[in-house]
Amino acid sequence: MKRTFIASAIFCLAAFGASQAAEIEVRLHYAHPNLWKTVQEKIATAFMAENPGIKIKLNAPAKNYADGAQQLLRDAVANQLPDVAFVGLNRWRILEARGLTVALDDLIGDPKAFEAKGYTPALRSLGQYKGKQYAVAAAASNLVIYANPELVKKAGGSMDNFPTDFDSLIELSSKINKLGNSIDGVWVSTHDWRFQSMLGSYGGRPMNADETAITFDSPAGIKAAKLYSRFAKEANMKMYGGNEARQAFASGLLGIYIDSSSYLTRVTEAAGDRFKVTVKPFIVAAEDKSTVYFPTGGSAIVMFTKDKAIQEASWKYMQFASGPKGAKIVVANSGYAPTNELVLKDKKYLGQFYATNENSRVAHAQVAAYAGPWFAYPGTEGVAVTDLIGNALVKVVSGEDPEATIKKLATTVRSKLKMK
Repeated sequence: MKRTFIASAIFCLAAFGASQAAEIEVRLHYAHPNLWKTVQEKIATAFMAENPGIKIKLNAPAKNYADGAQQLLRDAVANQLPDVAFVGLNRWRILEARGLTVALDDLIGDPKAFEAKGYTPALRSLGQYKGKQYAVAAAASNLVIYANPELVKKAGGSMDNFPTDFDSLIELSSKINKLGNSIDGVWVSTHDWRFQSMLGSYGGRPMNADETAITFDSPAGIKAAKLYSRFAKEANMKMYGGNEARQAFASGLLGIYIDSSSYLTRVTEAAGDRFKVTVKPFIVAAEDKSTVYFPTGGSAIVMFTKDKAIQEASWKYMQFASGPKGAKIVVANSGYAPTNELVLKDKKYLGQFYATNENSRVAHAQVAAYAGPWFAYPGTEGVAVTDLIGNALVKVVSGEDPEATIKKLATTVRSKLKMK
C-alpha cells in the first residue's frame, strides 16, 4: 500500500511537471491598437483553442508602427524583446539591420511545401532581404478613396461617374468644400506612405532598386508633391490629424477621405446609418500602367526569441496568424487584404464575405493589381527620414513651393543616409 501511494505521488508529480513543461508562453508585440486590438485578441484566442499548450501574451501596444519600431529597439537595449512582433512592412528592415530578427528559412524548410500553404513568392518577397526570409506578411493595405455619396451628389457629382484622374478629383473636392462652412472637400495625411502612393501613381519610386540612390525628387515625385499643394490651394484641404479626419468623414462633414483601406471596418461602423460609405480605387495617373505601384501597407510578423522551444511555438503561431484562419479573422475585422493565397482561391474562407462586402472587394482587388513594396529607408536613420518627409509635406500644404521643398528634402535625405 505504501509503495502504491509513493508510485501514485510520483506519477502525479510527473504529470504536473509535464503539464507545466507543456505550457509555453509566447510574448507578442503589436502596434496601432485602433486597427489591431480586436484582431489580435481574436487571433490569439482562436490559436490557443487549437494549441492549448501555448499561451499568447499580448504586450501593451505601441501607438503606431514607427513608435513600435523605436520601442523594440529600446527593448533590445534593455534585453526585454518580445518573442514575436507585428511590425510595419516598412519597419522590419530596421530591426534586421540591427541583427535582432531571426531568419526563418530553417523553420520554413522546403520552399515549395511552404508555397503550397498559400505563401506565394510575391507574398514572401515582402519579408525577404538578400535571399533570406526575416518576416512573414500578415495583412496588406493600399491607399483608397472613401467617398460620401450624399455630399458628392449635392456637389453635382455622381458615384457612377466618380473621378478617375486627379484634376477631376480636385475639382469635385472644391465643389464639396463650397457646400457650407462646416463641410470639407478632401483630406489626405502628410505622411510618407501616402506620398509614396501618389509617387507610385505617377510611376515613380522613392529609391532605386538596390537602395543606393534617392529618386523621389524625380518628375513623378514633383507631381506627387504638387498634389498636396493643389489639395490645399484649390480644395482648401484642412490641416488636421487622422483621427479628426475619420471623425469628420463619419459625421458627414468631409466628402472625400483618402487613406488606408485598413480603416474600412472602423470608418463604416463610425458612419453608421448617416450615409453609405463607398470605396473607390486610388487614381492611376501614369500613362504606362506597368510602372504604377501602390506601396503595400500593413503588418509583417518577425521573430526575436533564440530559445528553441519558444521558437517552435512562435512559428506555429506565426503560421496560424498569417495562414487562412488568421487571414479570415484579419479581413473580417479590419479593412486589410489577406496575404495568403489560399484565402483568395478557396471560397470557403471569404467567398460569402466578398459577395456581401463590395467595398472590401474593390480595395483588395487594387492590392492584387498594384501592390508593391513599402520602401523603407535603410539604416538607423530610416525612421527619422520618414519624419522629415512628413514635415516637408506639411510645409507644402502650408504654402511652400512643392518642387523646391521636395528637392531640398531629397538633398537632406541623401546627406543623412550617405546616398547619391
